[in-house]
Amino acid sequence: MLQSDKYDVCVIGGGASGMMAAVFSARKGKSTVIIEKNEKLGKKLFITGKGRCNFTNSCDTEDFFSQVVTNAKFLYSCIYGFSNFDVIDFFEKLGLKTKVERGGRVFPASDKSSDVIKALKNACDEAGVKVLLNTEVDDVLVLTDDSKESDSQQIKSVTGVKLTDGTKIFADKVIIATGGISYPSTGSTGDGYTFAAKTGHNLVPAKPGLTGLCTKERWTSDLAGLTLNNCGYIFKSKKSGKTLHKDFGELLFTHFGVSGPCVLSASSLIGDRICDGEVSLIIDLKPALDEGKLDKRLIREIEGSGKKSVKHMLHTLLPSSMLEVFCDICGIDAAKRASFITKDERKSIVNSLKCLELTPTSLRNVDEAIITRGGVDVRDIEPHTMQSRLVNGLYFAGEVIDTDALTGGYNLQIAWSTGALAGKSV
Repeated sequence: MLQSDKYDVCVIGGGASGMMAAVFSARKGKSTVIIEKNEKLGKKLFITGKGRCNFTNSCDTEDFFSQVVTNAKFLYSCIYGFSNFDVIDFFEKLGLKTKVERGGRVFPASDKSSDVIKALKNACDEAGVKVLLNTEVDDVLVLTDDSKESDSQQIKSVTGVKLTDGTKIFADKVIIATGGISYPSTGSTGDGYTFAAKTGHNLVPAKPGLTGLCTKERWTSDLAGLTLNNCGYIFKSKKSGKTLHKDFGELLFTHFGVSGPCVLSASSLIGDRICDGEVSLIIDLKPALDEGKLDKRLIREIEGSGKKSVKHMLHTLLPSSMLEVFCDICGIDAAKRASFITKDERKSIVNSLKCLELTPTSLRNVDEAIITRGGVDVRDIEPHTMQSRLVNGLYFAGEVIDTDALTGGYNLQIAWSTGALAGKSV
């Protein structure tokens, strides 16, 4: 690579937001290069949604913002400028067939994330985007006008990037689209935070978002891999008893605690409280039945159990793999004849079915989280363009920015929208 390489636009990062930014930049006739340190584009996108790639949501665009956890107002311009419906149209025009599933989640009809990546790569090729793989940026080059009397009056302008081998690539505009620090094996190792800090931007500390919860109770490891559908969730403050968050949906037991869509959402919404050890999690395993109806059903099960054990009697209420552990939680011998259950033991079973309490102790590490919360402070970014307020010609897109949302395709939509806006604005 020659030291005199020059482009109109240099995009650091070949993920979702980076590729989208490059497409829109190149479609404007700007000579555009993507610099990607991995051996291929879209490495994290490939594993998104367990490889199926839930790439947006079909909700009404105005309802989108209710799913944003951090800095929703900052996203108004970019979301309305390139909405979820615009994203669906964008991919369908590239030949990607799509489908909508439960909760408005939009997937490629093939259920293959590789088809989303392929569509983006083809769009980059058609627009004339240059791609440099296995190439790592070491620094963003910034020129400061020292003619001003004070730092507050100094004008900073981007001039390009320096690679780790010392090569310089000059560009009038640079878009930082390096992602966060979750799934570091995909290349998301916080490079963008370093570039932002070096160029004078403020950072909101990075932390895990959409991740599982570790619990004090170790019996969850005995149920690791077991999924229960249609559970009720209540997260309560231990000090005040106040309900902090309620939800309904799938529960997944893990070797460290619990996970599943509702738990993932809670980790982003009230994760700071969980880290402080202030929260208890109460799970309703039978939300369709109140305690009275559940008790009557249990009495019928006991009366019809004959010589069955408690474990076998509970088979109609819980998965077989959970029965031994559940009996231990209730303090009842699983082999005990069901007809010998006492009133107090029956009450314990009902209580455990309706109020199975766990004690979250922490979130899982950020390198296991689906997304990274935190990043470049949005107050340092112009929301109508994604350009830095501190450095002319420097733009940000995607997860590197301090904004995040719940599960359901919303975070990828943020990547598409911020990337598109940055690409349109350069």
